[in-house]
Amino acid sequence: MRGRAYVAEADGLRSDAAGHLLWAAQLSADDGCLGPGVRVFRHGSATAVVSPGLSGRDRIAVDGEADDALVLVRDEVLAEVGPGHRPFGDAELIAALVRGTPGLVAAGGSGFLWMETAETMETTDPPATVPEGVRWLDAEEEREAAALFEDSFPGSYARPGRPGTRRWAGAHDHGPDGTGALLAVAGDAWSGAGCGFMAGVLTRPEARGRGLGVAVSRFVVDALVREYGRAALMVDADNPAAIAAYRRAGMRGREFAAAARARGSAGL
Repeated sequence: MRGRAYVAEADGLRSDAAGHLLWAAQLSADDGCLGPGVRVFRHGSATAVVSPGLSGRDRIAVDGEADDALVLVRDEVLAEVGPGHRPFGDAELIAALVRGTPGLVAAGGSGFLWMETAETMETTDPPATVPEGVRWLDAEEEREAAALFEDSFPGSYARPGRPGTRRWAGAHDHGPDGTGALLAVAGDAWSGAGCGFMAGVLTRPEARGRGLGVAVSRFVVDALVREYGRAALMVDADNPAAIAAYRRAGMRGREFAAAARARGSAGL
């Protein structure tokens, strides 16, 4: 079947498609075209979206019935893309791909959750109440945020100044002049038409436990839903505090997994 499953355009990737497929497609809000280098493959009920350099990795978002997805990924997609591309999707589906594909192994780590807003909304709906003290950062404040990442989360894929990151929200301490130190941030990064994406949620260690992560997350989620119709993120399954915070911000999660070629590295 080689060569018959590739679709050059975003045909069929409607607004009700699986969120991770839309995210991987990186669709343009202007004309609905696929993002740079993105390719879509289909076989039966299965769809795979190949997306290079997405959130720090070359990814293959996969959805559909396991039998169809196995034929598509094993026989078509992996033959077309480089060895660094990692299929990801529903945990049971990825497990089926690993069982049926020689040389494909489960990526290391504890697995992760794909979390997104429970329902899409119209971009004309009224905005939610803005959490007090949270706002979009200006250029100088983004430099402060970059320093916060350097100190507290240097391994983050999403941080100010990195390709794919668009804007950052932050919560400040209340100083005597109405401003103060930046305490928590969250980013709008790698968003595309139909699926806004939040990444880089970080709270200064000494400020944790005050609900600031929830506040900045809710602010960004609300903005993404208004602009893109839904918001999504990925979070490690062994981070219950973050998962609880994202649930409070209106997100619901599904168990996802990733796979890699036999020498693939761990992580999302």
